[in-house]
Amino acid sequence: MNLERLINMIIRRVIGRGINAGINAAVKRGQKPRDQQSPEERQQAKSAQNTAKNARRMARVTRRVGKF
Repeated sequence: MNLERLINMIIRRVIGRGINAGINAAVKRGQKPRDQQSPEERQQAKSAQNTAKNARRMARVTRRVGKF
């Protein structure tokens, strides 16, 4: 494995973790702790988590397509 491929692999991994951390931070911003949430707020938080999961999945697909 040459050095350029190794560096690109590491950079891709770091960028992926950064994107995921940003998505998670955006989802959790402004939310109360779980024990202080009403059932409606819990349901909304769960929906936000599912949306974030889909966003991470789409970011991953975009990165894979961008490699080619």
